[in-house]
Amino acid sequence: MISINRDSPTRDDVHRLLSEHLADMFATSPAESVHALDHSALSAPSISFWTAREDGALLGCGALKLLDPAPGAGGQGEIKSMRTAATARGRGVATLVLRHILDDARSRNLESVYLETGTEDYFAPARRLYARHGFTECAPFADYVLDPNSVFMELQL
Repeated sequence: MISINRDSPTRDDVHRLLSEHLADMFATSPAESVHALDHSALSAPSISFWTAREDGALLGCGALKLLDPAPGAGGQGEIKSMRTAATARGRGVATLVLRHILDDARSRNLESVYLETGTEDYFAPARRLYARHGFTECAPFADYVLDPNSVFMELQL
């Protein structure tokens, strides 16, 4: 059975998965368009980090970063570092992690959740996953700017 729990992004197996994630991001996108966070940035107090595991084996991870609300807006979050281990792809791990993150966002009474992903074909499965869960394209949010290599998405909760 797959379980999703809070975890440390500095844990050895998680660190390796995040390093693989960053390497793939830099291999598929120009450096100025890579917005993935490393394990130390994911340890910030404003970020909640979870892993999906089965019998102790790491299957994937994801994070929710709390954003400073815009004036007059309620709480907002950003999904970060969604990654499924290559050996676990096709098993629904990303869906389980995404649902867990969205449930957490709802329990915090956030009004919306945002994310940034790439425009390249490599990111098409991620864009489809988010669209299946109700995310729609939006303008850049927080400190992001328009970028031909980025797709910005939001979900109103």
